[in-house]
Amino acid sequence: MRTLVALLCGIFLVPGIATAQAPDPVQDQIKKLEERVRVLEAEVQSLKAAQAATPPVAQPSESIMATPPAASQAPITAPSPGGTQLPVYGGPSAMAKVFNPDIGVIGNFIGATGRNRINPLRSLSLQESEVSLQAIVDPYARADFFLAFGEEGVEVEEGYVTFPALPGGFVAKVGKMRAAFGRVNTFHNHTLPWVDRPLATFNLLGGSLEEADVGIKDAGLSVSRILPSAAGIFLETTGEVYRGDSGTLFHSSRRSDISVVGHLKAYRDFTESTNVELGGSYARGHNDLGSAFLTNLYGVDATLRWRPLRRAIYHSFAARTELFWSRREEVANTQRAFGFFGSAEYQLGRRWFLGGRYDWSERARNATEHDSGGSFVLTYWPSEFSQIRGQLRRTRYAEGQTANELLFQFLFTVGAHGAHPF
Repeated sequence: MRTLVALLCGIFLVPGIATAQAPDPVQDQIKKLEERVRVLEAEVQSLKAAQAATPPVAQPSESIMATPPAASQAPITAPSPGGTQLPVYGGPSAMAKVFNPDIGVIGNFIGATGRNRINPLRSLSLQESEVSLQAIVDPYARADFFLAFGEEGVEVEEGYVTFPALPGGFVAKVGKMRAAFGRVNTFHNHTLPWVDRPLATFNLLGGSLEEADVGIKDAGLSVSRILPSAAGIFLETTGEVYRGDSGTLFHSSRRSDISVVGHLKAYRDFTESTNVELGGSYARGHNDLGSAFLTNLYGVDATLRWRPLRRAIYHSFAARTELFWSRREEVANTQRAFGFFGSAEYQLGRRWFLGGRYDWSERARNATEHDSGGSFVLTYWPSEFSQIRGQLRRTRYAEGQTANELLFQFLFTVGAHGAHPF
């Protein structure tokens, strides 16, 4: 009996066990499909990553598409016989201007009303049109030319080449330039904070109404160098030699009648917003009486600036003064004359400036006579390329006459114009 039962169990159980261990084709097919899906998902992710890494192709805009094909396909350079590429001048490439200097034009329109019988300005005049040409000559030099076109003609106001990297830390300039005597003498007319120049520059530095751009300027050479110093002081010394002709101040009667100019400048920051600059100057040359007569000129200048960094475009202040001593040899004696001016300017807002100036000066040829005057100046800057200014000026001349005048000025700039010395 027991044997029969075991036999029956073996008959019914063995097929079940065999059925559980046999592979299921449906399950295998499902596993294969799942594996293919995983592979396809990995390929899709790879393609998306590759597409995201590829930069988009720029589509042509309507303006570019409207450009005639001939213009868009114009050659930029032409092959030279030697195989090198040369720029095609007048072409659309920026390389067409590679040999051109920076060019700028400044117009200085002056008007005057009121009465002045001693030293009158014209009622209306384009006092000066300054054309600037500035460029790098080569790795060792740069050139600056400033041509002044006035109603009296054309003058090279300045034209010099600068060598900024000489051995020993020296910087040299050769050509015609404004002398490094004081501060205002180095300013061009359009950089002055007033319409006119101070009385002392007319009386002691050879100024004349026949020449719009007064001051010491001549042909020669200049050498300057920064001196070692301590306590955060910047020191610079300049020595210059000129031909000896400068307005009515110096006159060269023969080749050896040269004039010399020396200047020492000290600069220091008090705070991040305030700084001061002090200078001492000396000039010597022959005057119009002949080679035996010299004129010696001494000067001291001081400038205080305040310009807060966070509000620099809205508020600033500058005060400056210069003192001059003249020693002019005459036939009978030596004329010792003195003159000075002091001025201040405050920036009221982003475009408005208010200032004033006081002048006092003896005359170089007759020190017993002196002139004095005062001015109020209001300036409006529509933009950095134009300027409108009015100056109310009162002058007391040695002849006993008082002149009350209103001067107005319009300045406008086109083209490139490099920065002026700080």
